[in-house]
Amino acid sequence: MDFTAAVLLSVIAAATPLLFAATGELVTEKSGVLNLGVEGMMLVGAVGAFSTAAATGNPWLAILVGAGAGAAVSLIFAFLTLSLLTNQVATGLALTLFGVGLSASIGQGFVGTPMRPLPKLAIPGLSEVPLIGPLLFGHDPLVYLSILLLAGVWRFLYRSRPGLVLRAVGESHEAAHAIGYPVIAIRYGAVAFGGAMAGLGGAYLPLAYTPMWIENMTAGRGWIALALVVFATWRPGRVLLGAYLFGGVTILQLHVQAGGVGVASQLMSMLPYLATIAVLVLISRDATRIRLNAPADIGKVFHPQA
Repeated sequence: MDFTAAVLLSVIAAATPLLFAATGELVTEKSGVLNLGVEGMMLVGAVGAFSTAAATGNPWLAILVGAGAGAAVSLIFAFLTLSLLTNQVATGLALTLFGVGLSASIGQGFVGTPMRPLPKLAIPGLSEVPLIGPLLFGHDPLVYLSILLLAGVWRFLYRSRPGLVLRAVGESHEAAHAIGYPVIAIRYGAVAFGGAMAGLGGAYLPLAYTPMWIENMTAGRGWIALALVVFATWRPGRVLLGAYLFGGVTILQLHVQAGGVGVASQLMSMLPYLATIAVLVLISRDATRIRLNAPADIGKVFHPQA
């Protein structure tokens, strides 16, 4: 029972940064913008959060700084693609390279520095209940925040007028502009939200998951988050399922290595990325479903006409 609880807790922890980043990218893509710079935004959020925590000792301020750093970098992307009309794919890739370099530069003096992890929620009596107690009350606050934010995004997109407007912009920006909606402003807001969520996902890594700074510590999670949005066919509920699925694959390869299975550790470390590729290949075979669920104007340049 204790082993099962420990494994499930590890899966949830591994899934949390993916859930943050994929939720933010979902909103961004629903508005019709394709931001491939998730990895870079996560790294900038991670280094911003860690350096703030190291300097102030305040993890809550560090979380805010991480989210703000991710949002700030995303606004660079928004300015280039929405105002200057640069190519979204190329700009997103450049943003990732920028984030990798910036985080390495800022974090150079923090490499290997340990950090006290975020405290776990503990409710006397309830936390000690076998299996259920640790699963419900054995996490840090960011785990609960990730689920609450995903639920809030679902409600925003499908149960609110502003969410309907955002989805309309993603489906047909020309039509939305014609009836008076500020397409560019809406997309700026969606991109900034996506950046803040990626920053939170990055901040989770050094503050809770691996409480120290390691260069390039996101290790491709931003790319997995991008794949998750496609895997989920742009639906919030499936994002949750996909995040925990990929989190489980990540933990599986760690347990297999710890179990002494006679397979090279490098091959086992490839499992999450091989699973990502396999899922994308399977999904791409159903082009009709992708066309029906993907925002129609995703990645398209919008130039408002007078």
